[in-house]
Amino acid sequence: QIKDSATSTRDVLEQHFSDLKGTLKKLLDERLTSLLQEVDVIEQESIKPLDECQKLIEHGVSTADDLLREGESAVDGDVGQQNEKLGNFTKKALHIQLDSLPEVPSLVDVPCLSAQLDDCLLTILKNQIFRHGTVASRPPVQLEEFVEKPGGILVRWCKVDEDFTPQDYRLQFRKSPGSPFEDVYVGSEPEFLVLHMDPHVDYQFRVCARGDGRQEWSPWSVAQTGRTTLVPHEWTTGLEGYSLSSRRNIALRNDSQSCGVLYSKAPTYFCGQTLTFRQTVGQPDRRDSLGVCAEQRNGDESLQRDQAVCVSTNGAVFVNGKEMTNQLPAVTSGSTVTFDMEVVQFGPCSNEGGNFKLRVTISSNNREVVFDWVLDQCCGSLYFGCSFSYPGWKVLVF
Repeated sequence: QIKDSATSTRDVLEQHFSDLKGTLKKLLDERLTSLLQEVDVIEQESIKPLDECQKLIEHGVSTADDLLREGESAVDGDVGQQNEKLGNFTKKALHIQLDSLPEVPSLVDVPCLSAQLDDCLLTILKNQIFRHGTVASRPPVQLEEFVEKPGGILVRWCKVDEDFTPQDYRLQFRKSPGSPFEDVYVGSEPEFLVLHMDPHVDYQFRVCARGDGRQEWSPWSVAQTGRTTLVPHEWTTGLEGYSLSSRRNIALRNDSQSCGVLYSKAPTYFCGQTLTFRQTVGQPDRRDSLGVCAEQRNGDESLQRDQAVCVSTNGAVFVNGKEMTNQLPAVTSGSTVTFDMEVVQFGPCSNEGGNFKLRVTISSNNREVVFDWVLDQCCGSLYFGCSFSYPGWKVLVF
């Protein structure tokens, strides 16, 4: 683990700083190009009037030089030609302004380019670079526990760095070592139930955290393997009044007038586990029920019957068809109803008969009721079921 994590950390650091070098070089090259272009623009705009002034002066000097040679030629000729040449010279000289010069910009108006480079940039970069990046020898959070659930795993983690104050956690998992990790949860809770997992298959998990007020995530925890041996809870198919999701763990009461109890596909609930229903509410009815039973029984409209325990959507609790005095709050959208059971056995226990008692705890909206449920035979596993009189109810079971 130490060698693998050290090798991985070296690779990450080398790649990160290599990327930084490339990016910094690109940014510096772009800045240099921009400054050189700025020098070119200033040079071209500033030298243009000086070039024009120089051309005018050179033209005037050339014209004066030509006129001088023409005057010398007029003086050197014979008398007859002198008068004519001198006349032409005089006329030409009167039309040429030899005493005027173009306006030359003053020295203070002529640009003098220079590069202004502040050395403090190097100091700033040096300070930032020396503080950039850290090497952590121990992540601040680690995976703590995997709890098997039907078709899922409850993953718990804990903080191992007392000086670290977490704001959010990030849980990832993958099905095989060669596949990439995927986000499965981001939030403030230190546990998460991962559903839709195949039984008897190893999954790898890892978790990291984000410190209070920080944007970056901490290093990942050591990856650990978890699995579930429990098959997922599924509703049975084929009942006219209910539509099921593709994984058959969500049941929707549809518009069909047909009514009855929707049971689980198999008796997949075992004592010692927690059975959870999460629902979206529709119009309630006193006959509605969510609960557990010893066997499937066709023809019933509700689980408010013998060999079953259930809670109605108004919070009433029924044991073997009899309503209890204690009640739970009415079911609301997004709330959960949980069933927990443990065996309390009296007398002989056999398929031929005898007393078999289960201690049942039903919880909903931060309240719970506890009671004993007596069955006429041992039940190693139980069915779950639901019934709703009106459409719009949706129940997820896990």
